[in-house]
Amino acid sequence: MLLTIDVGNTNITLGVFENESLSGTFRMTTKQPRTSDEYGFTICGILEHRDIGPQDIHAVIVASVVPDIMHSLTNGIIKYLKVNPLVVSAGIKTGIRIVTENPKEIGPDRIVDAVAGYELYGGPVIVVDFGTATTYDLIGPGGTFEAGITAPGIETAGRSLWGGAAMLPAIEIKKPATILAKETITSMQAGLVYGAIGQTEYIIKKMKEESGYREAMVVATGGLGKIIARETDCINEYKPDLTLDGLRLIYNKNRK
Repeated sequence: MLLTIDVGNTNITLGVFENESLSGTFRMTTKQPRTSDEYGFTICGILEHRDIGPQDIHAVIVASVVPDIMHSLTNGIIKYLKVNPLVVSAGIKTGIRIVTENPKEIGPDRIVDAVAGYELYGGPVIVVDFGTATTYDLIGPGGTFEAGITAPGIETAGRSLWGGAAMLPAIEIKKPATILAKETITSMQAGLVYGAIGQTEYIIKKMKEESGYREAMVVATGGLGKIIARETDCINEYKPDLTLDGLRLIYNKNRK
């Protein structure tokens, strides 16, 4: 079995693949400090809860945007799973050619999403990832990473809103019954969700217009992406496990 690990700014998402099939996904918080033993013990416990023993994991691949935890995480994997993880970094085979001004600035998570988008849907494709940041990445017909847009994530915007305004409460992010809100909570929900829908539609429209790829496929991923994808026609498909699929595809390109 292959263990794929996506280390984001908010959550660590783990997926277990048996050949091409995703057997299960799991989440851990990223910001809680952990030692290598705590990472190893937690990962083994999560796997065993699904009747997957550490000995069943034959390979591990990791993509991370949080460098500070990588030493403890990789050591925990080595100690408890007895596997040296493959880490998505410069020099790894991806099948994607980055043609932006500074390729080193493109985060591993975006590269992984680009690989999955291109391999699964072909090009041109726009991949929208609704995470801590909302990212819009354009991959051309030949597998070229041509452009990327970064905006505040929906939850990040929400935390900024109620964190910076003393009289606004923390709320659940969901679409209200109507945009014509009549009290504080639905007023905030309307602003966050409808604002994200509008942003998504306009950015995708401008990306297609300026690139000339007017028929580009648009695939969305990320936790809150489901809320947005079902409210707009500009997203062709919502795939929650796109990043994990990308990790699997990259592992297959690099396996010896």
